[in-house]
Amino acid sequence: MRRKVIIANWKMNYDFHETTYFIRNFLRIVFEKKINHKKEIIIAPSFPFLHISNQILQGTTLNIAAQNIHQKNKGSYTGEISAYMLKSIGIQKVILGHSERREFFLEKNNILLEKIKIALKYGLNIIFCVGESDLERSNNKQFKIVQNQLTETVFHCTSDEIKSFYIAYEPIWAIGTGKTATSEQAQTMHKFIRSLFLEKYGKNISNEISILYGGSINDINAKNLFYQKDIDGGLVGNSSLNLEKFLKIIQS
Repeated sequence: MRRKVIIANWKMNYDFHETTYFIRNFLRIVFEKKINHKKEIIIAPSFPFLHISNQILQGTTLNIAAQNIHQKNKGSYTGEISAYMLKSIGIQKVILGHSERREFFLEKNNILLEKIKIALKYGLNIIFCVGESDLERSNNKQFKIVQNQLTETVFHCTSDEIKSFYIAYEPIWAIGTGKTATSEQAQTMHKFIRSLFLEKYGKNISNEISILYGGSINDINAKNLFYQKDIDGGLVGNSSLNLEKFLKIIQS
């Protein structure tokens, strides 16, 4: 059975006190009120607060993810964070290929493939993001773009390695814009992505891999998106910073 997953990507938001306050209150509400969400919940705070966040969540079913890693193990890369470092503080998951990393930090598929390899070397689970721009969709190239993003990165992995992946479809035109893909648009792309995994790895992996939607998910549209057959949850940005909204999303 495919995992149902909700990921809170906090990006460059929340300081130490805001981060710890949110997580402690979230835990209190979930466990005191016995909220039945039946989903895997992952929180991705900023780098300085990964360790404390992971410590707070010890003994719970919630997990922490890093928002990125460098493609090298260690070395003279000022300001960078490696998989080796993350593993040493107990972090087991990482987001790779987010559109903001591709756009603002010029991460290409060859670099992302290196990051995938180093993440797998240290046993990290990978939340890998794919998605097209507004112009690419306008030119009806969205399927080709997403296929290429997978072919040049994730599809270099073995069947066993694929078990460490979550895939997140995040149309670039819907990230931080307030726009959201319609349920039909999102389902069509998710179904296409699943068909690519079927073609590459076979039925079992295609049926088991969790494919999430990311792109202005909120407490209003989450239910319709999650109702779709091939959408297994969400990579949530701005709405995950609001405790009330995030709780509604995980119950959708």
